[in-house]
Order: sequence, then C-alpha cells, then structure tokens
Amino acid sequence: MTSATQNSPVVQTALRAREAAALLAPQPRTVRDGALLAIADALVARAPEITAANARDIARARAAGTADSIVDRLTLTEERVAAIAADVRRVVGLPDPVGEVVRGSTLANGLELRQIRVPFGVVGIIYEARPNVTVDAAALCLKSGNAVLLRGSSSAHASNAALVEVVRDAVASAGLPADAVQLVPGEGRESVHELMTARGLVDVLIPRGGASLIKTVVEGSTVPVIETGTGNCHVYVDEAADLDMAVEILVNSKAHRPSVCNAAETVLVHRAVAAEFLPRALSALAEAGVTVHGDREWQQLGESVVPADEEDWATEYLSYDLAAAVVPDLDAAVAHIRRWSSGHTEAIVTRDTAAARRFVALVDSTAVMVNASTRFTDGGEFGFGAEIGISTQKLHARGPMGLPELTSTKYVVTGDGHVRP
Repeated sequence: MTSATQNSPVVQTALRAREAAALLAPQPRTVRDGALLAIADALVARAPEITAANARDIARARAAGTADSIVDRLTLTEERVAAIAADVRRVVGLPDPVGEVVRGSTLANGLELRQIRVPFGVVGIIYEARPNVTVDAAALCLKSGNAVLLRGSSSAHASNAALVEVVRDAVASAGLPADAVQLVPGEGRESVHELMTARGLVDVLIPRGGASLIKTVVEGSTVPVIETGTGNCHVYVDEAADLDMAVEILVNSKAHRPSVCNAAETVLVHRAVAAEFLPRALSALAEAGVTVHGDREWQQLGESVVPADEEDWATEYLSYDLAAAVVPDLDAAVAHIRRWSSGHTEAIVTRDTAAARRFVALVDSTAVMVNASTRFTDGGEFGFGAEIGISTQKLHARGPMGLPELTSTKYVVTGDGHVRP
C-alpha cells in the first residue's frame, strides 16, 4: 500500500473500523444490546431531522425523473423510521451468535475441541437507494460483533448521512466506539473502487441492489464478496390449484410491494386451468394496477395485455408489471424457471402434494414457497430480525442473511500439556 493510498479517506475510514472491530468483538451481549436499544430510541426521537434530510434526496430524485418504484425505496416517513426502530428492537431479542459452539468433542488424545462463532471483523455494505439498509446493516453488524462500513448510493446520501450520525451518537452513548459504524466518504465511483480493493482492511463485502451493482462488485472486488441476488421470482399455478387461493397469492406476490426483490415478476399457468384462471387473474391484476406482459394465450384476453418477448422473461421489473405465460405442465414451468430465474424465490400453488414435492425438488432457488406468497422470503418474516440481504449464491450463506451468516468460526483447542508425538 503506497503512502498516497494510506492517506486516502476511504483507507483511513477502514483503519478506524478495524480498531473499532477489535474493541467491539469481546464486548458482552448486554453492551451490544444496550447500543441497539439506544439506536432504536434515537431513531424515533430524531425522526424529524431524518425525514428532513430524506426530503432533500426525494426532491433531487423527482427532479431527475427517477422512477416511482425507486422513489418509493428511497422514501422515509416518520412511520417508516418507527418501523425501522422496531426492527432494531427485534434484533435485540434475537439469540447472540458470538461464542456459539457450532460443534465440539473430546479427541482420543484428550484434547477438547470446540468450533465457535466469531465476528468477521469489518463488513462493507455497498447498496442502492434504500436508506433503511443503513440501519438494518448497522444493527445486524453490531449485534454480531462486527464494525460496518456503509456505502450507499449518492441518491440517498443526505438520508444515509443523517441516519449514520444518529446511529454513531447512540453507539457512543452506550460506551462503544462510534467508528464501529461509518459512512464511506465520497459519492463517486472511486470511493467504491477503494472499498472493493481494501483487502486486508475489509474482511467481507456485501452488495445490495440491482444486477449491475452486484456484477460490478463481484467482478471488481479483491475483498471476499457474499453475493446478494436480484429477484426474478415466479409464481406457478398448477392444474390442481385452488384458483381463489392462486389469485390471492399472485396479486399479493406482485402488487403488495412491487419495488422489492421478493416481488413476483412472472406467473406461469398450467394449460388445464388457463381458460378459467386467466380472466380472473387479469381482472384482479388490473384492479391492483398491474400491467400484464403476456404470451399469445394471455394476449387473447384483450388489448390491455402487452405482448411479451424474451426480455420480459429475464426482467426484474420492480414495478407494477408482470410477465405471464401458459405452460403445458409442471415440468415445463420448472424448465422456464430454471432458464430465467435469478435463483431467489419461486412459488407453486397446488392441492396436489406430489406436484408440490416435485416442484420443491426440481427448483433450485434460495426459497421455494408452497401455497404462499413470494413476499415471505424476508429475514423478518422468517424470524431472523432485520436482514443484511438475501444471498443467492451457494457458498457460506444462502437465502435471507441474519445474524449467524454475519459470523465466521474459529477452533478453540484446550489441552493439558499436550504435545504432538
């Protein structure tokens, strides 16, 4: 590392984070939980200044013509700030992963062997216009004994700066180093590049955002990356589906909050129920404000259906748009999913247990729902508390990443004068 690099604001921030991580790791649960409670209280007490900062970001976003779905992700109201604070309090009540014995045994030679969970150290989070991630990441990292470096998008800079100031003040008031939570300085690409290449200072990077961001971090980082994935999620309506249930699950999966990664982007319908299901689904989706991009069988329902092509099958809309196709059978649905899915969440609606089991066995995604909305793939809904992201890779962590996924392990070996013969 050159002297110029050492003097970089990003590197200096990472060095302070390493010092803070060393102080944070041995702290007992009571101290870390006390800091989290202080954060939750401070968020509620200082919500007006947080929303005022957020309003500046919203104004800039609207002036730049930002899509409504992105503006929704960016928006913080006092109610949303209170919900974020409630998420932090829920994290307090979760089991502490640090020091948990993963496995242990006494070896034949009398040595006692334990594998225990330990913090990563310094965790970097690179994310797009979702300021709630700022607090979620800080809370989960603190609870798991990690310092965190937060690099949000420039579109949320004012919101993130306000949130980090509140969090740092609360952390310091609880007796922990404020530098356990830091905003990475700079709004340009250079600061992102420095963070991605701070190997030896940053222990792991977690990108949260669209496909382009994730690809950039995975391909350009020298720091180990836990890859969170985009959400091209599917709902398959089987020939044995309860059609009332299928309509309700489909509309919830798509329209409950379309701007998030666990929203459905494609519906596949078994041809045996298409004649009855398609008109009902189209009517319910239209009522919910959803535009259907359909194949020929969907297009026959009327001019409101936009003709679909391969780009639609590959698209994570994050909007009130839905790709739709009729398939001849379950295996065809699975084949479509395996080709186009991002590996996030898929759902089957069926009363046929054998069909459900086959779907679960064949679909290779982080979560498979049986007669349930895709919207349930979420750390909070799974009982993990606020999540750091949803990993779609297969190494280290897969699915919603809660506290245990923010730890590594080390072996503790205890002897009584043992030497190796």
